[in-house]
Amino acid sequence: MRGPDTAAFYAEVYDVVRQIPAGHVLSYGRIAALVGWPAHSRLVGRAMHDAPLELNLPCHRVVSSTGRTVPGWHQQAILLMSEGVRIKDNGCVDMRRHAWEPES
Repeated sequence: MRGPDTAAFYAEVYDVVRQIPAGHVLSYGRIAALVGWPAHSRLVGRAMHDAPLELNLPCHRVVSSTGRTVPGWHQQAILLMSEGVRIKDNGCVDMRRHAWEPES
C-alpha cells in the first residue's frame, strides 16, 4: 500500500495545526487520523519539523499521544504554559484537560 503524497499530506496537516486554538493541543496520531492517514503519525512529526517559519503555525500545540513535548525543545512547554496549558509533574501536558477535538 502506498503512502500519502507528501506535499498534499503536509498541506492538510498544516491546515489542521493552524486551527488548534490557544490553550489546547493535538497529538501527532490524532492529526494523522484527521487527515485520513491514521498510521502516519511519524510523518506528521516530520511535517512539523519541516514547517516553514513563514507559515507561522502553532507547532508548539502538537504533542505525543501521552502529552509529551518535543525532546530538547524546552520552549515548547513555556509557550504552552503561557497559553494556560497545564504541564503535569511528569512533564507531560494534561491531555484530559487540553486535548482539542475539532468539530466534524
